[in-house]
Amino acid sequence: MNLNDFTELYKPKIDIEIRNFLNKKIERVEYDFLADYYTEIQNYLLAGGKRIRPLLCIATYNTFSEFKDETIVIPSLSVEFLHNASLIHDDILDNDDFRRGEPAFHFRFTEYHKKYALEKMSHREFGRDLGILGGDSTFFLGLEPLIDNHFSPQLNQQAISYYKSVFHELCEGVLMELDFVHQKETSMENYIKMVSLKTGALIEKAMLIGATYAKVSPELIPLISDYAINLGILFQITDDIIGTYGDEEITGKPTDGDIREGKKTALLISALEKLESPDKKQLIALIEQKQMTENDVKTVRSLFSKADAIKECNQLAKGFYQKAKQSLDKLKPVATGSEFPIFGELLDFVLNRKH
Repeated sequence: MNLNDFTELYKPKIDIEIRNFLNKKIERVEYDFLADYYTEIQNYLLAGGKRIRPLLCIATYNTFSEFKDETIVIPSLSVEFLHNASLIHDDILDNDDFRRGEPAFHFRFTEYHKKYALEKMSHREFGRDLGILGGDSTFFLGLEPLIDNHFSPQLNQQAISYYKSVFHELCEGVLMELDFVHQKETSMENYIKMVSLKTGALIEKAMLIGATYAKVSPELIPLISDYAINLGILFQITDDIIGTYGDEEITGKPTDGDIREGKKTALLISALEKLESPDKKQLIALIEQKQMTENDVKTVRSLFSKADAIKECNQLAKGFYQKAKQSLDKLKPVATGSEFPIFGELLDFVLNRKH
């Protein structure tokens, strides 16, 4: 089975279960505002997204389990809820009012505040507060599919342990990224650690939850983890490149955003490591500015080019691609499910993607 066929088969099932799960919440509450609140969580989750994490959870289960059934779909929802909880909070931290071309969760309630002419606080404050609560709620909602399913309590307990641990890893990754903002420069080693926590850890735990329910042998767990973490790092490096050099019509995002924010992307870190004074000093001075002109952005791009930052980052990405591929090669002899090729196909897609 290839990646497209697998996605077309399981993504609708995931979306149906998300809708059903939240419909039960909406029907249970007896207060209109709570019904509106859960409806907005439902709308937010179903507004878009590739469902990569639950799909990886399901693919891991199907690859290594002796049983092929759809009981894994319910617990796979957990990582999608957690992923969206992190996005809800990220949009507040980044002051982003839109996500996937739709209003961010907190911005939905900013508009709700305006619609009903609430006067006790500003609409921005109201949206922010509901966003904080919404992220928290969505995280805890994600625990329920790991409790109420058809698997044994022992397997559920291990899955819950992974779920709890990745929440802390995500927070630590975000904390590192926030700290990078206040540093003139950071090392590529620190960057890799940060993206391992912020991006790689949730991919890893999605696969380990699937492996748990498949009763995978303990000696295979490190190989699954290595693949997932390296896939996450690869994804973030390519995301950084696309964020600055991608096609805006395809990505739907401005390509100067990371530069204007002074974000410590793989490109920026690579350039700072390669450039010598006075170029390095000029680059640091530019990214520390609160407001950048178009000419400033062009200068940053030219300094990236001078440092061969794109080439360096592409080589770095290929290194993590190879590490993930090596883990797959070691897993191949024991992978019995027809879904196993999906993992290699996903690696190729992430390495070569344009959006």
